[in-house]
Amino acid sequence: MSRRDSAAWFVLALLALALGHTLSNLVRTIPAIAADLLQRDLGVDAQGLAWLTGAYFVAFTACQIPVGVALDRFGIRPVSLALIGTVCVGALIAALAPGGLGFLAGQVVMGAGCSGMLVTPMAYAGKVLAPAKFGLWSGMIQTVGNLGMLLSASPAAWLIEAEGWRAAFLAAAGLAGLAFLLVLRLVPVLTPEDAPRRSILAETREVLGFLRAPALLPLVVISFASFAPVIGVRGLWGGPWLMEVKGLPRVEAGDLLLLGTLALIAGPVLSGVLDRRFGRRVLLVAGGHLLAAGALAAMAAGAALPPWWDVLMLVGFGLGITVQPLIFALVRDVVPAAQVGRAMAGVNLSFFAGAALLQAASGPVAAAGGPGAAILFYGAMTALCAAAFLWLRARALSRG
Repeated sequence: MSRRDSAAWFVLALLALALGHTLSNLVRTIPAIAADLLQRDLGVDAQGLAWLTGAYFVAFTACQIPVGVALDRFGIRPVSLALIGTVCVGALIAALAPGGLGFLAGQVVMGAGCSGMLVTPMAYAGKVLAPAKFGLWSGMIQTVGNLGMLLSASPAAWLIEAEGWRAAFLAAAGLAGLAFLLVLRLVPVLTPEDAPRRSILAETREVLGFLRAPALLPLVVISFASFAPVIGVRGLWGGPWLMEVKGLPRVEAGDLLLLGTLALIAGPVLSGVLDRRFGRRVLLVAGGHLLAAGALAAMAAGAALPPWWDVLMLVGFGLGITVQPLIFALVRDVVPAAQVGRAMAGVNLSFFAGAALLQAASGPVAAAGGPGAAILFYGAMTALCAAAFLWLRARALSRG
């Protein structure tokens, strides 16, 4: 067995790919801790900022199907390198943007580049590992990825206070360069499946077909409001809530967001351990999302409570919502290895379509009722999709 075929090398390669997901989480959550400065420098209000940052998710969503097709057709390593390079360019555009249009362009380019940062390590694990082992490793991928939100809490707050929000995007470009070198060095070239090449249109129809499949439709539905509240609360409205409603300074708000982010880091590993211990993936997925929805509702209701209440609710939200890797594990249960890239891209499409659409919808909600109303909105949508997930699963089982 060669060194590149060893278990240790697999772990290193998976970590290198997961670093791209760290980068993705970093760039899309910087606005939460710099919202006031972005609004001032770009000349937009809260709703305008929601639209500008929402462009990231529109581009991200639009690229899901091409990325899924490319992973199965060309392989994981070349696709990952192309995506990381794109993110680096987008971060530089955002950092140097003279106004709103330039920042919008940076968001679009970063969104396109980040579109495969989660699915590439997931697809790599799905092609290499047996399905029984996938749940635990998918949790590890999510944990490494969520470190990006840790970086965009207190560390980003300190950097932004000292050097401005542009420095945060320049730092992200530097991280992209590091991730590129690590993937280039560590990730092996996996031979794509020997399957007949079809047109992009035919491949697109297959990916969209996954979204309608009875076994995957419940997963598509719950995915719609799974990542959306993470990015809505941690990536945009959490900072304004703590600074505008609770009256905290930027660095202290960043510290509290950091404490909540620790739950987002620990949660995926915990969900993987619970999955290995009890094997109740459907109940874990539904229960985690309902817990997260309740925590957001309680946080929005606690405007008069001290900041420790927000920390508790952010921790509860983080531990609940990070059952997300089990959604991908459920996908892997029903899809053969040759179709993993496309199937996961299809479900990932729902993850980020939900993030784009719900973030756009949260802008008018926040404009009307403040950041607390936006947080409550995300809680309600999460609970609704969790209930729909359980109903669709029960209906699919009843039909055999």
